[in-house]
Amino acid sequence: MSLGYAEKLSYREDVGKVGMAELFDPPHVLQQKIEELAIMIHKSKHLVAFTGAGISTSCGIPDFRGPKGIWTLQHEGKGLPESSLPFHCAMPSLTHMALVELERAGILKFIISQNVDCLHLRSGIPRQKLAELHGNSFRELCPSCGAEFVRDFEIETIGRKVTSRRCSDSNCGAKLRDTVLDWEDALPPKEMNLAEKHCKTADIVLCLGTSLQITPACNLPLKTLSGGGKIVIVNLQKTPKDKKASLVIHGLVDKVLAGVMQLLNLRIPPFIRIDLVQVSLRHAPKNKTNVRWTLRLTSIHGQKAPLPFVKSVEILFPERPDMKPAVLQKQPFYLERETSRRRSFKMVVKFNFTDGCGCSSAMIDLPIDFQVKKESFSHDKSGVLQELMDVANEESQCGQHATVKRSVLPRSEVRIDAIVTNLVKYNNPENIKHAEANTTLNTNGIKRWNEVTKGLRTSRKRSKCA
Repeated sequence: MSLGYAEKLSYREDVGKVGMAELFDPPHVLQQKIEELAIMIHKSKHLVAFTGAGISTSCGIPDFRGPKGIWTLQHEGKGLPESSLPFHCAMPSLTHMALVELERAGILKFIISQNVDCLHLRSGIPRQKLAELHGNSFRELCPSCGAEFVRDFEIETIGRKVTSRRCSDSNCGAKLRDTVLDWEDALPPKEMNLAEKHCKTADIVLCLGTSLQITPACNLPLKTLSGGGKIVIVNLQKTPKDKKASLVIHGLVDKVLAGVMQLLNLRIPPFIRIDLVQVSLRHAPKNKTNVRWTLRLTSIHGQKAPLPFVKSVEILFPERPDMKPAVLQKQPFYLERETSRRRSFKMVVKFNFTDGCGCSSAMIDLPIDFQVKKESFSHDKSGVLQELMDVANEESQCGQHATVKRSVLPRSEVRIDAIVTNLVKYNNPENIKHAEANTTLNTNGIKRWNEVTKGLRTSRKRSKCA
C-alpha cells in the first residue's frame, strides 16, 4: 500500500497477525490446483472475486502483513519502508487485467476489493461491478447529491474528511469528501450491501491475495456457503478461513491467474493508460501590432491538482528561429509571451515524463493564428479514448494523443488533450516469465481438461435445445 495512505491512518496497536511465513505449493501440486481452479471457473455461473493487497505487490505497492509488509516492519521496530511506488504511478498487475477479461467474457460477475489503490477501476472494471469496501484514494464523493469523482492524483485526506474541492454539478456545489476509511469508520452501506448480495448469490468466491483478517469484510466470502457456494483462496500465507475453503492455493496470484487464463483459452488484455491535460491559451492586444498571450498547462481537475508523470514541459517554435524556446519546470506550467498579432506560427508542446511512464515524452502541435477564429467542438470522449488505445496497442508503443474538446471564446481557447502515457502487454513472453507462469500441461492434464470441457460443452448444448 502507499506509504502516504499508511501514514494517514490513525495509530492502532492490534492490526492482526503479521509477518507470517510465506508458503509455496510444490510445482506439480500448484499445477494440479491451477487446473482444478480453471475447471471450477469454467463451470461457474456466478463468480465473485474478493481481492486484497497481495494482487498489487507485483505492481510495486507493498502489502501490510507480508514478510516486508508495512505493519510487519513496524511491528519489528523498523518503521515504514524508505521508499514506495506512489499510487498514481502504479500499473495494474496481470491479475487485475485477467479479472477484466473474465468480466468481459461474462464469467466474473462482481469484484469486492479491500484495496484503495484504484487499480481495479484503472484496469477497466465497470464501477457498477465493483465494491470498494475501504474506499479509494483517488475517488471523492459528494455527500449531498451522491456524485463520484475519480481523480488522477491521490486525495490528500482519509477518514471521509472534507477535501479542497466542490461538486461540479451546477445545481449542487457541495464540498466533497474523500472515501478512504480510517480504522474506526464503518463500511459504506452501499458497497457493503452489494458485496453481501453477490456473495450470497455466488457459486464461487475467489479470494485473491488477502489474509482475510480485517473484519467485517473478511466474513463476506462465508456468505456463499449457505447457498451451496464454494470458497477458493489464493494467498502466500495461511488465513483464518482456510478450513472453510474448497480449494487453497499457496502461490503467486499472477502465476495462478496466468495459468487459469491459458487453460480457459482467454487472452489477458493489455493495460493502456491515458491521461488528460488542459491546454489554455489566452491573449489580449498589446498595441496595434502586437498581442500578449499566456499558455497554461494544467490538470483537468484544477490548477492546483498535479499532472501525473509530467516532469517538465518544453515549448518549441520549430518554424520560427526568432522565437526563443522555453523549458517549464514547475507545475502549473505557465508561459507568457508577446508576439506579432498578424504573423501566425506553430507552437510545439513537448511533455517530458518521469521514469514511471512508458515513454520519455510526447508532443502536441498548437497552430497559432490570432486573426483566424477557431470553432468550438466536443468529440465523444469514450470514442476518442478507444481509438487511441487501439492505435497504441497496434503500434505497441505509447505517446499518441488526440484532442477531446475545444472551447473558443473571443480572447481565449481551452482544449482537453488525451495522451497515451503507458502500455503494458501481459501476453508477451517477458511478462509471462515475470509472472512465473509455467503453465504447460502434461499429457494427463491435457486429456483430463479436454474431457471435462467437452462434457461441459455437450451439457450446455443439451440445455439450450431443451
